[in-house]
Amino acid sequence: MKKIFALIISALCAIGGMQAKDNSVAYVDMAYILKNLPQYETANEQLTMIAKRWQKEIDALEQEVRVLTTNYQTEQIFLSEDMRHRREEEILAKEQESIELKRKYFGESGELVKKREALLKPIQDEIYAAIQELANEKHIDVIKDRSSDPGLLYMSSKLDYSDQLLQKLGAK
Repeated sequence: MKKIFALIISALCAIGGMQAKDNSVAYVDMAYILKNLPQYETANEQLTMIAKRWQKEIDALEQEVRVLTTNYQTEQIFLSEDMRHRREEEILAKEQESIELKRKYFGESGELVKKREALLKPIQDEIYAAIQELANEKHIDVIKDRSSDPGLLYMSSKLDYSDQLLQKLGAK
């Protein structure tokens, strides 16, 4: 009887230990965190302004291509073979210039990607350091981003440390 009782007690302790281990998981909502960080909003505004300026530059080139094309189509019957060839080459060169500019600014490794990394990397590093500090203080083993967890159907609010993380980051 004492052995069975001791076995039950040890099993309950083991289950209690597993529950304590489960409590070492926490969540933060990165979308909420970023929305409430002024430095993130500022960086996003800068990126938007830069992207708009570059897009205007590309739009101007594309407009130039449209004008050249329209003029060529209108004047084509009056042009010599040599002039038609030069105009076609001019139009193709402008189109190529537009394509290259798009790639330079907005391509996979374009200027916008580099600018985004330069502006956002320090913010991401600051958030990561604050998450590590929070995890150490609260003895949390795992902190997950609830905004990017598609399998998360329910989460107790006591596991959400988003506001505490914002406090660590100095946001209001």
